[in-house]
Amino acid sequence: MTTIEGNIIEFQKSITSELDVIKNRVRNLIGDIPWGEEGRYKEAILRNVIRRFLPSNLSIGTGFVVKEYNEGISNQIDIIIYDNNYPVLFSEGDFVIVSYKNVKGIIEVKTKICNGSFHNILKKAEENGKLIGKNIFNGIFSYEYDGNINGICNKLEESEGYVNHISLNTDLFIKFWEKEKKFRLYNLKNLSFSYFISNLLCSVCDYPLKDIRWFLFSEDKEQKRIKTISLTKKYKEGNYGRQ
Repeated sequence: MTTIEGNIIEFQKSITSELDVIKNRVRNLIGDIPWGEEGRYKEAILRNVIRRFLPSNLSIGTGFVVKEYNEGISNQIDIIIYDNNYPVLFSEGDFVIVSYKNVKGIIEVKTKICNGSFHNILKKAEENGKLIGKNIFNGIFSYEYDGNINGICNKLEESEGYVNHISLNTDLFIKFWEKEKKFRLYNLKNLSFSYFISNLLCSVCDYPLKDIRWFLFSEDKEQKRIKTISLTKKYKEGNYGRQ
């Protein structure tokens, strides 16, 4: 019997490194010249990496999610992971409009997050999560973070738990634990991006991925936990409107 002898940790770090390197590729050529498409470019980078790992029944795009007829439509969402076994309402290239029943995950993508901008980013992601109204992967992904982490923690304390995964940069990863009603903040050196993607895969797949946990989670992140963030009592006692 042949066994796998590769270095899984280095493989996972290479995913983070790849995302970090590619995001700067155009900037290395054009310098500080204003470039209006930069945000879309960085969304596309993340979409392309995630697409490599998705099973064939799932697709990835950008666009809008519709509730029932006349019951609301989401803000534009940077990344939507959806089940393509259910009819898509509209599709043109990577742009889609889908029913909330299709949706398995949504992600807001940012080049850089600072404490001043985080509140509006979190609010938008929570509004989209409320509209969809079921347990899905709801993530915020930032290539860079500039600020004191306490500012982020304060905003998360006041949140409603609809956003459940946040990658702030190559190192800082935050996950919401539903049963505890708590966020945990981890310092995963060069593994934040890959852990974000691994948690996404565990959430959107219809079956447990226990047999490949050795691949998805190369290190025990609990040993890297640096902070626990509890929701305020107001939200602890609510039911979050989930179905």
